[in-house]
Amino acid sequence: MVTERTQTDRVERVYRAESQRLLRTLIAYSRDRAIAEDAVAEAFAQAIRRGAEIDDIRAWVWRAAYRIASAELKARGQTTDPAPAEAYEFEAPALDLVAALAHLSPKQRATVLLHHYAGYSVREVAAIVDSTSGAVRVHLSVGRRRLRSYLEDDGLEDDDG
Repeated sequence: MVTERTQTDRVERVYRAESQRLLRTLIAYSRDRAIAEDAVAEAFAQAIRRGAEIDDIRAWVWRAAYRIASAELKARGQTTDPAPAEAYEFEAPALDLVAALAHLSPKQRATVLLHHYAGYSVREVAAIVDSTSGAVRVHLSVGRRRLRSYLEDDGLEDDDG
């Protein structure tokens, strides 16, 4: 039986291990540090409140944080226009990648980040972004192709085609 204290300790261990990585991923996804910070904080707070009903805290927190950030982006009507690169606190190579990620659709960004950065399987990514495995594969394929194009061309080409 999992006690409240044991559950809080489990959540704290996941927080220590995952929170910074999750935050960086959500900043790259949302292009908004405040949304990312709020989503991470709310996801972990909900995990503590839910207690023992969560089996895999890490997976649950990642899914919850992405859904919270996605809902906030939708509520704000945020566009897919890239944010200025200076808004990120990343080093040079990562900054180029974050700038290129900003050109992807939100679903493409989420699937690429969750699969390649967070290490989730296609099936797990589908569960996190509330989609199907087939759709995730398409988003991954298109997202990787677009990223490659932006990174190889240094983003010099226009989105207009």
